[in-house]
Amino acid sequence: MPSRSPKKRLFPSAHEGARSASLHADSPQCQSHSYRLAFQDEEFLLKDELRPVRLQLELLKPELIQHELGIESTVVIFGSARTPDPQTAEANLVSAKAEAQGKEKDPEVQKKLARAQRNLEKSKYYDQARELAHLISRHSPRDKLVVVTGGGAGIMEAANRGAYESGSQSIGLNIVLPFEQRPNDYITPELTFQFHYFAIRKMHFLMRAKSLVAFPGGFGTLDELFETLTLIQTGKIKPMPVLLFGREFWERVINFQALVEEANIGEEDITIFQYVESAEQAWEIISKANGL
Repeated sequence: MPSRSPKKRLFPSAHEGARSASLHADSPQCQSHSYRLAFQDEEFLLKDELRPVRLQLELLKPELIQHELGIESTVVIFGSARTPDPQTAEANLVSAKAEAQGKEKDPEVQKKLARAQRNLEKSKYYDQARELAHLISRHSPRDKLVVVTGGGAGIMEAANRGAYESGSQSIGLNIVLPFEQRPNDYITPELTFQFHYFAIRKMHFLMRAKSLVAFPGGFGTLDELFETLTLIQTGKIKPMPVLLFGREFWERVINFQALVEEANIGEEDITIFQYVESAEQAWEIISKANGL
């Protein structure tokens, strides 16, 4: 089949229009705020009334980039930004123990020590997320399944790191927050995205998702997990493996059976997800579901 030659444009491109507009900037009229091209006018684009346009742009930009780079299927890995790697957790515990010596009656010091001990226990999830991302990236065909995280620290860093160490690309969907927020060092640079709107970010988590793994986490992890469960339950997205990593944690935090007993969800709704305890177990489910 003969290749089709690109059609000639009837109208100039936005780049051409911007270049033309820059040729006449020496008169008071041309320097007026109102004369600026709308798409080059940052003050105009940031107006409250332009929120619908910004929402559309935020949805479209990552979509176009991923399409251009051939990203079609992803495995989403959620989890706490506060979960340290084992080495950091061990060092923090040593420091907390030293600080707590002779301060057995100081409640704040003892709380800090208890948190350090708990974080060391939970650091196993960092290693498991790292290993799972490595398995996904190493064993799926090139770019068949691409790891995507929220782009931050903790479990997110671990997953991006596992993909990076396997020589594969991975995605990070970072979010602008009032406090300092930066993408972790292991995300593929051209697949590092920044969002203003949580809603659009959550859409991008699921638009290409073929499986989802939720490690222990806080409000953000719970928000993302329950949105996914709701969308599957209501038929708004197709079913896929939803894996809750660490049954002990999840059953302690959420009493799903109580929701069934209260008739707030059906018996079939707790089959939407399943528990896993190891990276190997999670990968076995993901690979089988995706025909690998």
